[in-house]
Amino acid sequence: MRPIPVSLARTSLALVAAMICGRLAALAAPPGSPAARLEAAEAQYPPWQNGKNNDAAKQGLVFTVPLADVMSDFHGSLDNPLLVLYASGNYFFAMAGLVQAFGDAHPAYKGRVFYETLPPGLLMKQLAEGGTVTSGNLTFTVRPDVIMAERGASDAWVKDGRLTTPVVSFATNDLTIMVPKGNPAHIAGLADLGRAELAVVMPNPAFEGVAAQIRASLVRVGGEALAKAVYDTKVADGSTVLTRIHHRQTPLFLMQGLAQAGVTWTSEAIFQEQQGHPIAHVAIPAAQNTRAVYSAASVSGAPHDEAAKAWLTFIQSDAAFAALSPFGFQHLAQ
Repeated sequence: MRPIPVSLARTSLALVAAMICGRLAALAAPPGSPAARLEAAEAQYPPWQNGKNNDAAKQGLVFTVPLADVMSDFHGSLDNPLLVLYASGNYFFAMAGLVQAFGDAHPAYKGRVFYETLPPGLLMKQLAEGGTVTSGNLTFTVRPDVIMAERGASDAWVKDGRLTTPVVSFATNDLTIMVPKGNPAHIAGLADLGRAELAVVMPNPAFEGVAAQIRASLVRVGGEALAKAVYDTKVADGSTVLTRIHHRQTPLFLMQGLAQAGVTWTSEAIFQEQQGHPIAHVAIPAAQNTRAVYSAASVSGAPHDEAAKAWLTFIQSDAAFAALSPFGFQHLAQ
């Protein structure tokens, strides 16, 4: 048997690697074919940033296949990280820039930051389990140094001893109504979400703090009747779809045609639009809106206390806000 030329072998390996990663653009499927439909479906799924949320210096085999093998809320290397962040999923798309800027300011930590972007309710459950989490067939333990969440939640966790002072607030965000591009259901405001025929996707109140903020806005617009219609009646009849993870699923469900509108933070809609996904948003007037104040605080007994202090100082810097501002976050008014 004749040996395979080294150049051909290398080419074959490169093709296999590209196929595994779903990046074989040169052999894109013909438009309208089953293969093209599969590619379009895979493109809807996270991770949407093509690995940019992983700052690990050595990534080895990159094995990411949307739907089948992908972990979207865990970022970086578990091989002796020097800083571990539990960050609420509200700004998963901005974390890559934040971590990169932190590494630029503190080179000793570059490539050594691990972070998660689950809803705060789930992160606190993981904390209660000593940092152990299972996703699919993988179980690992990683204890946090810093938890990043809405200010009210952070203050409560300081009071019960899970976090320590200071609680550092660094940015604000407003709610919006996310819709498919073109707004086919003609959503004009929050009151429309109570329409019986309208399918909506909403953050799950069981573990997403934003659900309480959304409910407050619904009450401002239509009283308890509107809030109950969206979060009780429509949940019961199946026309309100509740998220299974967090509201990063909202644009996915909209693109899949499972819903026609959903409430998220404005920054999330801006990010999806920047990604080129068929997503748009309908602004909620200030008088009806509920503003979030994002904060960060060290965990009691943080494994990397000095790194946590460095992060809390950094998150208030101009460099940190430069990573947030492209997505519509606002400076916290001091």
